[in-house]
Amino acid sequence: MSFSDPIGDMLTRIRNAQMRRKNSVSTPASTLRGRVLDVLQSEGFIRGYSETKFENGAAEYEIELKYSDNEAVIRTIERVSRPGRRVYASVKNIPQVANGLGVSILSTPKGVMADHEAKAANVGGEVLCRVF
Repeated sequence: MSFSDPIGDMLTRIRNAQMRRKNSVSTPASTLRGRVLDVLQSEGFIRGYSETKFENGAAEYEIELKYSDNEAVIRTIERVSRPGRRVYASVKNIPQVANGLGVSILSTPKGVMADHEAKAANVGGEVLCRVF
């Protein structure tokens, strides 16, 4: 099955699973999805993820969602840059999410990273999503 927006699909799966209070959710694996999940894990929004490979060569990520006091840690997760409308930000214009309580995830020439890492590395890029 092909998707026109694989990152948007992954974020929607996470959002839907948290609304149903699921402990984990699966999504097809790709390098970009893995990098976004690395950022979400390092920022403490998910417990972790593992990759499962199938006989036919396909792979899948099993994402362990995180809850605190029976509330989802991720309150809002939304796609910013879409296939029909790409959103880019220079290092001076990187959007701040919830006065620093949230994080914007950017795809930069130095890799996929959180907004504060991009500012420290002095690079801008495509704003993939924001989480808080």
